[in-house]
Amino acid sequence: MSNHLSDRIKNMSTSATLAMAAKARELRNEGKDIIGLSLGEPDFNIPDFIKDAAKQAIDENYSSYTPVDGYAELKTAISNKFKRDNNLDYGANQIVVSTGAKQSLFNVAMVVLNPGDEVILPAPYWVSYSDIVKLAEGVPVEVPTQIDTDFKMTPQQLEAAITPKTRMLWFSSPCNPSGSVYSKEELEGLAEVLKKHPDIYVVSDEIYEHINFTEGGHTSIAGIDGMYDRTVTVNGVSKAFAMTGWRIGYIGAPEWIAKGCTKLQGQVTSGANAIAQRAVITALDAPVSKIQFMIDKFHERRDLVLDLLGQIEGFNLNVPEGAFYVFPDISAYFGKTLKGVTINNASDFSLYLLEHANVATVTGEAFGNPNCIRISYAASEKELKEAISRIKAVL
Repeated sequence: MSNHLSDRIKNMSTSATLAMAAKARELRNEGKDIIGLSLGEPDFNIPDFIKDAAKQAIDENYSSYTPVDGYAELKTAISNKFKRDNNLDYGANQIVVSTGAKQSLFNVAMVVLNPGDEVILPAPYWVSYSDIVKLAEGVPVEVPTQIDTDFKMTPQQLEAAITPKTRMLWFSSPCNPSGSVYSKEELEGLAEVLKKHPDIYVVSDEIYEHINFTEGGHTSIAGIDGMYDRTVTVNGVSKAFAMTGWRIGYIGAPEWIAKGCTKLQGQVTSGANAIAQRAVITALDAPVSKIQFMIDKFHERRDLVLDLLGQIEGFNLNVPEGAFYVFPDISAYFGKTLKGVTINNASDFSLYLLEHANVATVTGEAFGNPNCIRISYAASEKELKEAISRIKAVL
């Protein structure tokens, strides 16, 4: 490994989500009753119809190497899904199946970015975006957003962040960690800015697409006039189908990007797991109504969590319209001393909750917003009520 690459890896931050989960496990091993609200993982079991498809694939002996960019039948299912749910026409030569959406993002960064290229990241953003960009020798450019705008970047902020070195914009909608959802009108506003800068490409991370509580539903920026040929649409089955461990993600992209991702992936992991791919064909072919029960339950939990947290002084809340997170601003506690602990920042606050309330959350600093914490409500109502009761008691 070159010293240059080694230094980049050494300078990467450990995922705060994983670090908090590890700390929570350590405390559990010591006998403490920890409630984990830090992981972005659905607590539902995989629907039986998907498990049945996986069992059938085993019985049919799908055990050989898979095509680097995915089974043809899966790419057809993905193409049909894009058309059905997003009104996007992606052919087989524009689709690449990877070992999770995270690999999809890494592939795109390595294919598109050259050293010194700038990538705009509306903050808060998913923790891996920044380090993936750095590994590709790009330069992440954070654009801070505020809770009073639902943590969404405005066209004016986008325009101000663009420089001659800007190569890409990366964002997620619904957003991890804020749960924010960009409306069609808001995306059109961003697109108007981008149309003035035709060399800038967009990565639209839509992994939480179906966990959406808005009346207008999900909008893909690739479907907005003038954006299709310069957008990489990233998706997968981890969140909406509760298939985090199956590790299947995919992109729909301009053909030159898809070809580059396939070439790169062929030298790294090759094709994704055979059994998982066969199961995902069944998952994507099914109507969204088959997973609506999970979406409805997340909606109920969101309302419960907002109600309970709203009763705690010092929690500044907005109403997240998607995913399964709330992202409260807790800066009112900065400078205060609680049980002998001085709270200087969101990291201190998260550690305080872990050590004194036995509740694991994640500091907003990991997502580019030092005033907030992320709370996942991918947990049972009983656990959520108990966790927030504990938080209230120690504050």
